[in-house]
Amino acid sequence: MIPSLPGVPSALGATWDGNGTNFALFSQHGTGVELCLFRDAADSVESTRIELNRTGDVWHAYLPGVRP
Repeated sequence: MIPSLPGVPSALGATWDGNGTNFALFSQHGTGVELCLFRDAADSVESTRIELNRTGDVWHAYLPGVRP
């Protein structure tokens, strides 16, 4: 399991800061968002699923150690 932190709602997209990656996306009508991570591009099932936090209409999480 990859540990996650709440992260920040901006900038949208995946933003690497040299130590980890912040994920943020806009969804005005979403009731929940999960980030699915795969170990390999050929995998058909995710290895990790992380529920994102919500601030207004932006869903976000920060994953320390996750690189581009």
